[in-house]
Amino acid sequence: FFPNKEAIAIELGDRLMHEMRETYGEALAPVDPATPLEEAVGAAVDRFIAFNCDHPVFFALMHGPDIPGRIAEEHDALHATLVSRIEALLSSLLPDAPPSDVTRTAHVCLGMYKAGLELVLAHEGAERDAYTREIKNVLIRYLEPLVGDRLGTREDTGAATTRTV
Repeated sequence: FFPNKEAIAIELGDRLMHEMRETYGEALAPVDPATPLEEAVGAAVDRFIAFNCDHPVFFALMHGPDIPGRIAEEHDALHATLVSRIEALLSSLLPDAPPSDVTRTAHVCLGMYKAGLELVLAHEGAERDAYTREIKNVLIRYLEPLVGDRLGTREDTGAATTRTV
């Protein structure tokens, strides 16, 4: 039994935060250097998109106007942890980059993903898939010149960067 709506939101938020931490632990695991950039980005984006599509209330709870203070604090901590995990991944791919550049790149990657997520969640079916591909395309095209040939390339990696208009 919950005394009010805020208590329900906090309990739900706690459960979803725990699940999200598990998701980003898997999605942002270290990448094998033989993995093509398209595959690495695609795997991470797919896991995060799947989580958010399976738990649409998470996005609403984290971005709604009435977010309880405790959830806002946990969201900020989650955001900081996500940036930190992305920085760790990028550091291995950009060993000569200054830490401030890696941090900035991590923030831009997360920002692009979050901006695209809203579009993904607003659509279903083929349109949702198309917006998911667009997020991957944007991230790949942003990271490709930075990463260069540090990640492998496989000729048989599907069409992660193929655009359909």
